[in-house]
Formats: sequence, C-alpha cells, structure tokens
Amino acid sequence: MYDIHTAFFRTFIPDKRDKGKTNESDMANYGTILVVDDNPAILTAVKICLAGEFDRVLTLASPDTLLTVLAQEVVDGILLDMNFTQGGNSGQDGLLWLRAIHKKHPAIPVVLVTAYADIKLAVRGLKMGAADFVAKPWDNQELIRVLKDAIDAGRKVVPLEQVEAEHVSKVVERCHGNISRAAELLGITRQTLYAKIKKR
Repeated sequence: MYDIHTAFFRTFIPDKRDKGKTNESDMANYGTILVVDDNPAILTAVKICLAGEFDRVLTLASPDTLLTVLAQEVVDGILLDMNFTQGGNSGQDGLLWLRAIHKKHPAIPVVLVTAYADIKLAVRGLKMGAADFVAKPWDNQELIRVLKDAIDAGRKVVPLEQVEAEHVSKVVERCHGNISRAAELLGITRQTLYAKIKKR
C-alpha cells in the first residue's frame, strides 16, 4: 500500500540525539496509545516516536482484532490508518472502523491517519466523531501534539475524579473482578484499590 524507502525512515524515525529527556510525570499522564496500521515499518517507526511520550504504545497490523483488544486493554487514544484494503485509498476502511470503535467505546479519542492529503475525507472522519487527523508523512512532534491534544480534550469534559473512577472501573471490569491483577495493572496496592472502589 505505502512504499517504504530511505526518505520514509528519515521522516518517521526521530533522531534520539535531538530529543530532550522526557519528563516521566508528563508521560504517565497520557496512558496507552493503540496504533493500527497494516504497514510494519510504520508501526515500528510510530512506536519509536511515541515510546518516550506515553506509558505504553500498542500496535496492530490489522483492525480485525481491534475491538477484542479494546475489550481487554485500557486504551487512552487510538491512531487509526484509513486504508487497509490492498491498493485502496478511499479511506472507507478507516471510516468503518471509526464507526465500530465509537459504537463500543465512544469515550476513546481516535486520530485518523492517511497517506493521502484528502481534506474531504478528513472532514468526513471528523463529522463521524474522529478527534483529529494527520497525513503521511507527518512531523513527529506534530503527531505527538495531536494525540496528546485529543486525549486532553476528552478528559476536559469530565472532572478528574470521574476520569480516575471510570479508569479504575474499566481496569477492574477487564480483569473480571480480580483485584490483585487490577491493582498490579494500575500500579497501586490492593488496599488503595479497595479504598478507591468504596468511594464510587
């Protein structure tokens, strides 16, 4: 679908020598990003780019298991390619999966990615609920900013306490009530988790 050559790696993979030290407290604020793209080279490049900015960067080479992953993982934002059909560039694949994501997980912000600077397609995605879009090849710092802004915008609509409570609830639910496992994923003790549950 998207031809990879030397210029791609110069554009997408950041030079670590030029990157300042990441503030760990800032990184922790942005949680987990799920990147969905059928190009392995792009997945690798994006993971390198985002690794120092988010707690975790999950990658999927196919959207077929996307909803399953969202049911099992706590995801704070999604970077979704718009074309998965071999040779296709209509963006219909991305719009289809955007609709599916919002039906099951309306609170998770989705940033769309396309190799084609198609403004009409981007506008359609925004009207369908996408938080924003980026076009390949992108600027690494711009990509990071767009993702963080999308997550921030979603968090501003509810109080911080509610965001935390919902996050805890999702983790406990996805651990099927296993408090020990949920506490481990949240990075807190069982006692602290019990206290948070009692506040709800």
